[in-house]
Amino acid sequence: MNTAEQQTAAADTKITKGTAAESPKKQIVPGLALVATLAGAAFFLAQQSWFQRMSMGPLTLAIVLGIVAGNTVLRNQPIILANGIFLAKGLLLRLGIILYGFGITFQQISAVGVNGVLLDATMIASTFAMAQLIGRRWMKMEKETTILIGAGASICGAAAVLATEPVVKGRSDQVSVAVATVVIFGTISMFLYPLMYPLLNMTEHQYGIYVGSTIHEVAQVVAAGQAISTEAANSAIIEKMVRVMMLAPFLLILANIRLPSRSANAGVGKKERQKLVIPWFAVLFLAAAAVNSVIAMPSMATNAIRHVDLFLLSMAMTALGLSTQVSAIRRAGLRPLILAGCLFAFLTVGGYVLNRLLIS
Repeated sequence: MNTAEQQTAAADTKITKGTAAESPKKQIVPGLALVATLAGAAFFLAQQSWFQRMSMGPLTLAIVLGIVAGNTVLRNQPIILANGIFLAKGLLLRLGIILYGFGITFQQISAVGVNGVLLDATMIASTFAMAQLIGRRWMKMEKETTILIGAGASICGAAAVLATEPVVKGRSDQVSVAVATVVIFGTISMFLYPLMYPLLNMTEHQYGIYVGSTIHEVAQVVAAGQAISTEAANSAIIEKMVRVMMLAPFLLILANIRLPSRSANAGVGKKERQKLVIPWFAVLFLAAAAVNSVIAMPSMATNAIRHVDLFLLSMAMTALGLSTQVSAIRRAGLRPLILAGCLFAFLTVGGYVLNRLLIS
């Protein structure tokens, strides 16, 4: 699959030892410049009255511009753009989420409550179990593919897929298919949820919890929340961060379930567990919220952080759009799309029912 990760890997192989000190910087700049330009265009369009009436903010417009560009003039993206795009949708996204913490207080986090934590745990367990039931038992798909798709849908999208791969030893094509399904259905969710909001009979806080507990990617959660209000976005990102932090225990459980069946060597199991990924950006998000909760920051500083944060998130959304190729739908094949579609329906409908039961 022609994903940004594969393009980045291909680009890395062309870096010679003699230019290792300067070549990475040169390869990052073109992609970042492209992403920043499109993000700037999204900011400009968001100020126009027509888009404001449509409630389309810079985050939503950024991914739209990215998808349009990525499937037209940049359909065959030069490898020189790959590193910058990959950096924007990875590191810059996480930096944007950390900075978002400076607009959150522990009082707001506590509003999620025990029920919010229970909701996330229930959604992860039920979505992942459904993936195994439908994918492995009913559709007879490869277990690695079903586990990767299930992890991406239930926890935090592509990041969960990539973190799960070392545990399940998935092939590169299985990882690519799982990432493609996350991007496709997560993007649909990002546009669908704001349209459904008037019909949901939810407060902005409840809607935000619903978004954070059911949409795939962190960036998609931010966009779907911001499309309604700042309060909705705050609740959404807090709930999503709780979900993201459940990635580490999920991987530990998955490793302990799977590793004994693959090797009787205890040392192998220990080696695998050392590869587990801790979502440090979620921890730093909490640290930023802690600072904002105990220190009264000057309004000039908070405004500056908010504007920088919004631009970083817009760059991440643009990069995600550039990496969303329509051709990925064809490459993924029918069965993975059916499985991901079933999980999307469960997250949307089943998640709504659970939210109504647990969140007041």
